[in-house]
Amino acid sequence: MTGADIGVFGGSGFYSFLDDTETVEVETPYGSPSAAVTIGEVGGKRVAFLPRHGSRHEYPPHRITYRANLWAMKELGVGRVLGPNACGSLQAHVKPGDFVICDQLVDRTRDRPNTYYDGPVTTHISFADPYCDVMRETIVERGREIDIPIHDRGTVVVIEGPRFSTRAESAWFASAGWEVINMTQYPEALLARELELCYANISLITDYDVGVEGVPPVTHEEVVRVFTENNEKLRDLLFAVIPALPAARDCACATALTGARFEV
Repeated sequence: MTGADIGVFGGSGFYSFLDDTETVEVETPYGSPSAAVTIGEVGGKRVAFLPRHGSRHEYPPHRITYRANLWAMKELGVGRVLGPNACGSLQAHVKPGDFVICDQLVDRTRDRPNTYYDGPVTTHISFADPYCDVMRETIVERGREIDIPIHDRGTVVVIEGPRFSTRAESAWFASAGWEVINMTQYPEALLARELELCYANISLITDYDVGVEGVPPVTHEEVVRVFTENNEKLRDLLFAVIPALPAARDCACATALTGARFEV
């Protein structure tokens, strides 16, 4: 099977401009991924692109086949995964059009298969630092070099969806000091760790969530508008980052299973 070095979860805007691509169908023990995987080359590296919501955006956040998607990346030989997505802001200083390279995650989902390890061997993955530090550092450095408005850290709270938050929920999240709200980062980040893949999030802020005082309620139309306006910046960031990612993986992500299994 055709292989790849880097994986990217995103839509057609990230690969439709490449001249030479191939499409690969990958079957996994967890069913089919959200869509076929498109493989192309960026800066001398083979890159696998997979739209997490499906090729027609047919999968809402709580029905994305997260386990199949990450397994497909692993099957293709991917070692590092970039997870760009549209997010809301919970803090006034994190503005629409900004990019946040999250370093922490809070899970508020409730109805998603979120592990590969249901037994018989009990496996406890360390998730203290959910994102790869090496990847985060590279993203921040390259983003600043090309003048992307970027925050070098932040906490994303992941809600079940597909609805948006109530004002009370959003105000609660904001009062905790969390910066970003999203519907897809969990279990995507955790499943990458369980497969010993390096993973980093790129949060493109499309709106203020309703818990931020003085802003109107978020709408899907507004999210799409801001995301579309900034899609070119996101593409430029990905194409600056991908060639700069080191081939060697000497971070904790690559050995996440060491000491994680309870075996008698």
